[in-house]
Amino acid sequence: MTFHPDSLPDLTGKTYIVTGGTSGIGYYTVARLAEHGAHVYLCARSEDKGQKAVESIQSLYARARLSVLVMDHHSLQSVASAAEIFLSNETELHGLVNNAGVMATPYKLTDNGYEDQWQTNYLAHWIFTSRLLPLLLETSKKLPAGSVRIVNVSSGSHMAAPSVGINFSDTSLPNESAIVRYGQSKLANILHAKTLNLLYGPGSSSAKAGNGEIWTTAVHPGMVFTSLRGRAVELPWFMKFLGPVIEATGGRWPADEGAWTSVYCVASPELEASHSGGYFVRIAKPGMHFGKAKDMNLAEKLEKWTETEMKKHGFVSG
Repeated sequence: MTFHPDSLPDLTGKTYIVTGGTSGIGYYTVARLAEHGAHVYLCARSEDKGQKAVESIQSLYARARLSVLVMDHHSLQSVASAAEIFLSNETELHGLVNNAGVMATPYKLTDNGYEDQWQTNYLAHWIFTSRLLPLLLETSKKLPAGSVRIVNVSSGSHMAAPSVGINFSDTSLPNESAIVRYGQSKLANILHAKTLNLLYGPGSSSAKAGNGEIWTTAVHPGMVFTSLRGRAVELPWFMKFLGPVIEATGGRWPADEGAWTSVYCVASPELEASHSGGYFVRIAKPGMHFGKAKDMNLAEKLEKWTETEMKKHGFVSG
């Protein structure tokens, strides 16, 4: 199957959120959804960056209906506030693309006390998603199954996670390399998608009881020309070597095409119920994920650990 965003139906009347929407894959995910009439909330770290991205997209697609949602993943308080702002403005949400991320950055802890990649790539999206879930579920009740979706942008680098998968004793992994810390965060994105599918996907107790159905997928966009890789300052030697080789042989794709799998998973009518909980690779193909990414016991443990941590810091009630 070959997917192109031009095959999308009219999305007028639908509302989506894309995190990390000011550049790269996120930018083009926003653009392609807006091109087809959707109202898209573009998440940005500042109003200025967001508005510049909005103006740029509107120069491509004049009818693009866009709103900026300011959110900085380095502050979990900012993420929680952004979710509340959205909920105060909208009564429906048809799709969420958890796209924002950092890659192979130097070791540091955020003001919230978590390792930078772990918080940016996983914890921030977990909080954002959890706060939006009630609206996603409510929206889905009024529509055919598969109309409401969540996409977690992961990476093939989930294979670089520690051998235990998630090191719950110290998720900051201070003695590991940057790519191992990155791999752990990307593995968490996949496990999070599987948990969401188990709780709310086709065949879930939520769906059967009429309490809402959400289709969730994890996406590996592939090697893409984005600023994310440009900021990866601690890549291992073999990745630094392979990068130029892959690029020279045409294995690295433009950011627009890198976004197509996310666009497919969040909005294409071609996605099937059996794909919910799955892992997609470019372009819009069910792909292989490995090892701990298939471990549902680990997924359950991660969900419990995360909920406990976020309750401790007041980001989850109860």
